[in-house]
Amino acid sequence: MVHVLETFLQELTESQEGAVRWDKGALLVLAGPGSGKTRVLTCRIGRLLDESRGQRFRILALTFTNKAAHEMAQRVTQLVPGLEDRAVIDTFHGFCAQVLRQHGVHVGVKTNFAVFSDKADRQAVLEDALRRAAQRYARDASRLLSYIDSLKARLVPPAEAESELTKYPGIGPEDARRISHAYRNYEGELQRANALDFSSLLIKVYELFGYPAMVRHYQQVYRFWHIDEFQDTNNAQYQLLRRMAGREFRDIFAVADDDQIIYEWNGASVSRIEEFRRDFCSKTKFLPTNFRCPARIVEVANHLVSRNYRRVAAKPDSKAARQKTTGQARTIQCRKFHTDDAEARGIAAEIAQMDRTAREQTAILARNRYLLERVLDALQQCRVPAAVLKRRDDFLTPEMRWLVACLDQFTRPRDLRSFRTVVMSFNELAEVALDLEQLVSLAEAKQATCFSLWMENIRNANMQSPAAQYVGTIEELWERRLKPKAAVQQITHEFNRDRSNHDLQTDLKAWHQLTNKFRFRNGNPSLNRFLQQLQMHSKEPDVSHGTVRLATIHGAKGLEFDDIYLIGMAEEVLPSWQSIRRGDQSAELEEERRNCFVAITRTRRNLHLSWADKYSGRQKQPSRFLGEMFGTDNFGHIQCPD
Repeated sequence: MVHVLETFLQELTESQEGAVRWDKGALLVLAGPGSGKTRVLTCRIGRLLDESRGQRFRILALTFTNKAAHEMAQRVTQLVPGLEDRAVIDTFHGFCAQVLRQHGVHVGVKTNFAVFSDKADRQAVLEDALRRAAQRYARDASRLLSYIDSLKARLVPPAEAESELTKYPGIGPEDARRISHAYRNYEGELQRANALDFSSLLIKVYELFGYPAMVRHYQQVYRFWHIDEFQDTNNAQYQLLRRMAGREFRDIFAVADDDQIIYEWNGASVSRIEEFRRDFCSKTKFLPTNFRCPARIVEVANHLVSRNYRRVAAKPDSKAARQKTTGQARTIQCRKFHTDDAEARGIAAEIAQMDRTAREQTAILARNRYLLERVLDALQQCRVPAAVLKRRDDFLTPEMRWLVACLDQFTRPRDLRSFRTVVMSFNELAEVALDLEQLVSLAEAKQATCFSLWMENIRNANMQSPAAQYVGTIEELWERRLKPKAAVQQITHEFNRDRSNHDLQTDLKAWHQLTNKFRFRNGNPSLNRFLQQLQMHSKEPDVSHGTVRLATIHGAKGLEFDDIYLIGMAEEVLPSWQSIRRGDQSAELEEERRNCFVAITRTRRNLHLSWADKYSGRQKQPSRFLGEMFGTDNFGHIQCPD
């Protein structure tokens, strides 16, 4: 056994070791915040790899964010160097893309498919489909797309959509017919573009695993499966897992926490944990020890979440690994402000007094983006570096959008959507005015590719350097005189000369971080895979050192910081007005309570809670969650003693 793995195994607690040593059959590990679930997952993967040296089977681990997958993969490499290639650690969507690259032809998917993750792109696809089919509902595309997404999340194919839609409240026969037609046309347009959206990745693999031979193949290749953050699985992901497992496969190791289910709006469900136990006849182990949070925070977190009715029976309260201390600064601090503006300014002023190192380990969390924007403005006025953590599906600048679209044309020259991006983005960055529709019509008449015709026309445009140099490099790539990696390096080097363009520098930073995370080689198949991975990753770069992070509670899940500022702790803010309207014992209010639970357990040291008397000019009361944490019903006089 390798030394690093042995050391990690020796450091496990008894409950952690029991999970890591689990061998055969399904196991559900209920792991509270800060309980070392990533260590347990990676140590189990490392142990299985180490004990099967010389064997060829692989181990599968699926999670929900690229960041989590990357972190797990790095840890496995650290534990069992040289064996990491036998572990496939990816997101659900990333794994499905990999499956379709290898076997998608069996369900009508070409290997060089594109992935449309941006809602604007998907809405444009639907609008094109509706126009092509002469449907009169293009102005209603956003609403139609939401229904299509709902159907896909339930794995409903277009052929069954109309009958399924009649079960939706408020949907009559005519609306059901209209939506199902839009769905069918949308899928046809995606196929025409050789593209998939995120939901299609799951649906196509679900369809593929309808073939028993394909199921047997994946069960033989991947002997052990691991599911991280299992409580976040939606219906499509869970049904895919069930179909992939079939009737007999049971070596599934799922890690979950029912107290951290905050994506019910996206299809996650409290009942899914019980479904897993039933469907896979799983055993259950608990990881109740919290190694992250101070004892006082663990205590108030238990007080809070114990108010929820829909929890796993017999689940123990979290226990703090760190002993409660006295004589030190308060672990929890509460602040009351008159208005939301005063709250934003007050929090910003306090953080401005921190040194750079402390700021880097500080996060400001809120239930919604609106509150974060106010604090961001206040921090910027204090000249404190700050950034809102968010996913960005596209690059900010025409330069980078043009470059990616050119690469896409290199692999899929018939894709009119990426060609549109080539023309429009280059018109913007080079200040030229080539007509998109004219180019498309001319290409059809000459039976030429649109991209080759664009290059022919752009040479005659009145361009200034460096735009002409960009085109020259791309032309060499198109004519196979230059390989993709070399062409991209030349162009991004030229882009980098413009140091005054902040957005371009941000895009280049994101580009380099992404290309370092996954391979970008010269071969065309490798370029296909690179572009598919690029399309599934956020184009937001990692924040620089000394920067304060701001995030919604959903965006902060899985992260931890020394200091957490949870703002907006007021009724109708957290919990939201919608959940209060549903009632004290509603599923919506319970999810809001779990949101609060997730937020306060992100901290390693200090928790700062704040609220205001007025938000957007409207009078508010302190959040009921404050009273539940600190054991008082008198919201107006909340105290936070250690």
